[in-house]
Amino acid sequence: QVQLVESGGGLVQAGGSLRLSCTASGSIASSDAMGWFRQAPGKQRELVATITSGGSTNYADSVKARFTISRDNTKNTVYLQMGSLKPEDTAVYYCNLKGRRGPILYARDIDYWGQGTQVTVSS
Repeated sequence: QVQLVESGGGLVQAGGSLRLSCTASGSIASSDAMGWFRQAPGKQRELVATITSGGSTNYADSVKARFTISRDNTKNTVYLQMGSLKPEDTAVYYCNLKGRRGPILYARDIDYWGQGTQVTVSS
């Protein structure tokens, strides 16, 4: 089992910044990928950014050049630095961990989610 605990959400004015943190505990592997997703009211959950164990990143087009994802493997923590925030960034932000467990021939995918943290951007 893996537990993910997010922090750092809150209310911010448009143009402001916030940093989200997510710390993983439990059966973590160094090869696990981590990421951030978000879900606005009435909309589907969408990818914000992901980062592999080696540090390769991927961003949604809507947040490129504004958000930066990073991780500290020594602390099992992933961060999302959000800048130039817009009202349309308002959502519940969820931390995600993906990996594989078990022997190579019988490995299974794992997929864990945090409880979510609210980010509200006022205009």
